[in-house]
Amino acid sequence: MVDHKEKDEVTGVETTGHEWDGIKELNTPLPRWWLWVFYLTIIWSVGYWVFYPAWPVFSDDAERGGTKGSIEWTQYRELKDEQQEIFQRREGYLERFHDADFEAIVNDNELYAFALAGGRAAFKDNCATCHGTGGAGAVGYPNLNDDDWIWGGDMQDIYRTIQYGVRMHDEAHQSMMPVYGAMFDGAQIGAVAKYVKGLGDGSSVVPADDLSEQALAALPEGARLFRENCAACHGNNGRGMQEFGAPNLADAIWLKSADGSVAAIANQIRNPKHGRMPAWIDRLDDDTIRQLTVYVHSLGGGE
Repeated sequence: MVDHKEKDEVTGVETTGHEWDGIKELNTPLPRWWLWVFYLTIIWSVGYWVFYPAWPVFSDDAERGGTKGSIEWTQYRELKDEQQEIFQRREGYLERFHDADFEAIVNDNELYAFALAGGRAAFKDNCATCHGTGGAGAVGYPNLNDDDWIWGGDMQDIYRTIQYGVRMHDEAHQSMMPVYGAMFDGAQIGAVAKYVKGLGDGSSVVPADDLSEQALAALPEGARLFRENCAACHGNNGRGMQEFGAPNLADAIWLKSADGSVAAIANQIRNPKHGRMPAWIDRLDDDTIRQLTVYVHSLGGGE
């Protein structure tokens, strides 16, 4: 038999017979180390096929429809085992948390960290839609970071507010502001709005608490109308009363408007907007509500 294979004159390597534009392709053999690695990967793949799930099949024998493998290992089973350890640790903390009051939780670093973590997760799932992911709120939704609490900011106050909400449960906070548009004319509403705006920026002078009828009648119209109609809930100095859910008007923090403009205050006096908050007592278990309480309390520092 005649060997028609051609060898390259420079390298001495046989050619494949392919030629293009005068360039001939050499039939260079693969490196020996590469071939050994290739053969080992084939052997390894066979072993993997035997020991581990390696091929999707329509069968109920293996988890999620794959071949089981001789050692019956799956990533889902490994994840389940790792999660089980986490769940067991969580149950231990939860048992301690369940039996502890708020004072004990705050004074126990581990329980406090556990409560904050659980409360943060529950807040994002249930409260962030209205209050924002960081609790900064929006117009009509209280900012939980500013330490200005309408219904009280200690642990028990926050706990009760989360439990029963505002104006949506028999046990909820139920304050209502009168509709002064049916009682005052436009000029009177404007005068009160300017006075309230001045309470926030410090330009309004707060009269003495003990006023005679003559001294009351001598007050500027906005101050007089505020004292006669608004002070019963908001206080003579406008700093509010938490037992009535009356906001502090003297701290320049405004719930129903972004900037507390005179026009926005006048609109609230004329036709008040009353926010509502759902009661979570029928939606979340008590431990979750208490974790939320600890977390919300931590946002604004509480009282």
